[in-house]
Amino acid sequence: MQTSGQDARVPPGVGDRRVITAHVGRPFTIRLWEDRTRGELWIPSFDTAALTLSGDEYLRIAGNNAVDNGQRMFEFQAAKPGTHQIVFEKRMGWKFTAEDRRVFEIDAADAAGE
Repeated sequence: MQTSGQDARVPPGVGDRRVITAHVGRPFTIRLWEDRTRGELWIPSFDTAALTLSGDEYLRIAGNNAVDNGQRMFEFQAAKPGTHQIVFEKRMGWKFTAEDRRVFEIDAADAAGE
């Protein structure tokens, strides 16, 4: 789910955070493991005015038909410079709350690197 505004913001000091340095207009990728056999699905929330989701792919890793786990690759681009946040929640279809949460701080510089 993509959100605009401050809905997806997580206060500093809450949750596991990772920092990614990016440039406006250049793609960057976030990779997360999913076990689709268990019904896991990562859902990103972010400010759509600041970031765009340009790709969402799943690479199945398991070697047999009974297991479906692999790596989910999200490709984003920053639309404007500044510090932006992407919150990923690992959802399972039968649960009302997230199983896990990952927070990514995106430090986006303009094309000139400023």
